[in-house]
Amino acid sequence: MYTLQQSTTTHSSIRVSALHALAYCPRLFYLEEVEELYTQDAAVFAGRRLHTELEKQEDEEWEELFLESEELGLRGRLDALRTRDGQTIPYEHKRGRAHRDENKQPQAWESDRLQILAYAYLLESAFGITVKEGRIRYHADNVLVHIPVDDAGRASVREAIQQARTLRQSTHRPPVIDNERLCARCSLAPVCLPEEARLAHDREWQPIRLFPEDDERQVIHVLEPGTCVGRTDEQIKITRRNQPVETVPARQVGQLVLHSFSQISTQALHFCADQDIGVHFISGGGRYLGSFDTRQGSIQRRIRQYTALSNSDFCLELARKLVVCRGQGQRKFLMRGTRGKAKAEKLEKAIAQMKAVLKQVPQAKSLESLLGLEGNLAALYFGALPCLISSEVSKELQFGGRNRRPPKDRFNALLSFGYALLLKDVINSILVVGLEAAFGFYHQPRSQAAPLALDLLEIFRVPLVDMTVMASVNRGQWDVLVDFEIRGAQVWLSEVGRRKFVELYENRKQETWKHPVTGYSLTYRRLFELEVRLLEKEWSGEGGLFGHLVLR
Repeated sequence: MYTLQQSTTTHSSIRVSALHALAYCPRLFYLEEVEELYTQDAAVFAGRRLHTELEKQEDEEWEELFLESEELGLRGRLDALRTRDGQTIPYEHKRGRAHRDENKQPQAWESDRLQILAYAYLLESAFGITVKEGRIRYHADNVLVHIPVDDAGRASVREAIQQARTLRQSTHRPPVIDNERLCARCSLAPVCLPEEARLAHDREWQPIRLFPEDDERQVIHVLEPGTCVGRTDEQIKITRRNQPVETVPARQVGQLVLHSFSQISTQALHFCADQDIGVHFISGGGRYLGSFDTRQGSIQRRIRQYTALSNSDFCLELARKLVVCRGQGQRKFLMRGTRGKAKAEKLEKAIAQMKAVLKQVPQAKSLESLLGLEGNLAALYFGALPCLISSEVSKELQFGGRNRRPPKDRFNALLSFGYALLLKDVINSILVVGLEAAFGFYHQPRSQAAPLALDLLEIFRVPLVDMTVMASVNRGQWDVLVDFEIRGAQVWLSEVGRRKFVELYENRKQETWKHPVTGYSLTYRRLFELEVRLLEKEWSGEGGLFGHLVLR
């Protein structure tokens, strides 16, 4: 294997693979090179397997070569370099099929063509030779395409390098490309959300779902005090007292949630960071404590967040959307309980009053006045919530009003623990997207939870916690003696109760919800991330889709 470097200033040069992305889509280039966002989908892993298999073939002349040219401002790792009849020829291997022209003749895709030309130009600069052609092998249809290297090709490489440099200095993300078919094959579609961007500009657009419907990775809750979480090879190792060691492949884990006094090793933390596994901590009393922040890369997206959320008028506009979203969700939940209820009259009165308050929200002139309206909505909602509890429910599980820090009855203990789990999931999505949880638009900084997390929490309270708690209480799923611990005036869930609630909550997250704006269905656990990404679009020129998740 050759290694040749003409410069050590790799941070300022452009990667050849980045030029490939630029030719495919300037927005893709910007997301990867400026915002430093990368994903690894099935196609990426398949491409890696192809190169590994080629390296193992005994009859393959495989000479991997790393080059960097200070003169061109370009660097890259070439798949293979061969000599034919005294001529040096760079090769690229592609897993897919070649492009076909009008006569059905195989041609290189434009992005692949630019890539092989860039490698040829690098070779010329590095060795002082002339490269006459490059070759691309498309393995899906076993086609070898020859690319002539001429002055026009070299000029196209120089133009692409200059365009890449210009984009790297820009603070504005390029718009989505016109050819939506390219988006369907792009590994960064779940980050870019091109279909949602088109919908933001054209409400008649019928988006297809490029965002994954579900995240099939496990959320592992470690509830037992004294449990140790470690790493063994490519697996997460869980050691519980007086129990066999449990191992789970890292690729199957999305989050580790450590409750009470469970522990995690430094090696496991490093491994989780490398595998994009969220690590979160919740106290034995059910309070969210914090998360392991593994965000890396460019600060550009957080700078845009700071700039946008420093505008008080913009924050007020987002806050109005948020209060309407939560208030409408609470009101719709109460409306579901009016059918056949003995207390329907009280419910209908609260519902009517909430409707009147909600009409005032769009006219709120400040966050202070908005907080007052939200407080009125919350008082009406929690005042009517007991009407949804079945008369057959024991008095120990009845609800007389919201109390917390600490909860003073079983119903509030359930709500508080549920909100802690929900806050953990919201924080996890904020970290995945790469935003700053401490900088919100409605809630103000305080010693406990981060403001942006509290903002986004409001959207999911009713569907994920309130409805889950109410349904479980009415179904008689709680044992008032076994599932709770009474400590003076404080009421907590016991370890058995926490385990039961975690199961109910995680099952609820696997249910799907049809997004009222995009029109496609996702599981709740995918909706967390989608809603954070839609929030980011509000200050990226593609707004209008955030804050519409309201119960029907």
